[in-house]
Amino acid sequence: MQTKLLVLLKENGLTQHWLAEFLEISDKQIGEKIKGNVPFKSDEMFKISNYFNLAIENIFLPRMYENRTKN
Repeated sequence: MQTKLLVLLKENGLTQHWLAEFLEISDKQIGEKIKGNVPFKSDEMFKISNYFNLAIENIFLPRMYENRTKN
């Protein structure tokens, strides 16, 4: 789960629906990405990091932590 991203959205008064529209994807797709079932594309990560003016690593957890595994 992309918990850092969820916290960032909440702190800025934004919703997952807003993020889906911002990335031009469906609500279902953004839900799957936030849950860690589908990875964010690099272009999507850069777009989000530019919007919030934060480094990618300050927003997104590495895939090995998304699903709470230690690979």
